[in-house]
Amino acid sequence: MQFNKVEICGVNTSKLKVLTEPEKLKLLELAKKGDQKARDELVKGNLRLVLSVIQRFTGRGENLDDLFQVGCIGLIKSIDNFDTSHGVRFSTYAVPMIIGEIRRYLRDNNSIRVSRSMRDTAYKAMQVKERLINENSQEPTASEIAEQLGITREEVVLALESIVEPVSLFEPIYSDGGDTIYVMDQVGDKNDDNNWLDEIALKEAIANLSEREKRILMLRFFKGKTQMEVAAEIGISQAQVSRLEKGALDKIKRNI
Repeated sequence: MQFNKVEICGVNTSKLKVLTEPEKLKLLELAKKGDQKARDELVKGNLRLVLSVIQRFTGRGENLDDLFQVGCIGLIKSIDNFDTSHGVRFSTYAVPMIIGEIRRYLRDNNSIRVSRSMRDTAYKAMQVKERLINENSQEPTASEIAEQLGITREEVVLALESIVEPVSLFEPIYSDGGDTIYVMDQVGDKNDDNNWLDEIALKEAIANLSEREKRILMLRFFKGKTQMEVAAEIGISQAQVSRLEKGALDKIKRNI
């Protein structure tokens, strides 16, 4: 789906209603009393807010219809948990909730897997963090969060770091209309320049090879066997070993 498309999840975004702050507060009070119609009106009247939030997540290859639906879940949670007595604007409370819901979705669907127990600890820590921010109007320390959860500071830090979304080395961070600066341009090692990056690229390139190609390269270059010896061990001809070896090396070169 193109972001500039008028329709998202079957909703015509050009015709979305925008509620005033007094209207929101009135509907929130009614929703707290169990008025389902007021709750539905609040959701419809804040869909533009969800739309504005998902703009932050464009360019990641994610389906924006999916992000919009996840953002709506965050909006509904905001409506159900918002306390009008705090004297803050609803959007001030809702935006972090919507962002948090989208980030949770992206983390749970990330190719890097984090254990369920670790994620649960991280989400509890995030909930405590949000509550303490609302209560004290300032961000709590890891120690304060740990005290609330009854765990160590180290466990809180480790859990929160485990669900931080990975950033691509090729993600642009600055452009003045000329050359673009990427994350990898800002990463350095005073001892070994870019050697570590070459190692990562090499490992990724080898990981993309077939099991047979990996075995041939291991026998040839790590165990020092001849093509004839490799052929005998694998059970194919030397010509096939030569062809597979050359093909594997070509793949690595292309990927690097």
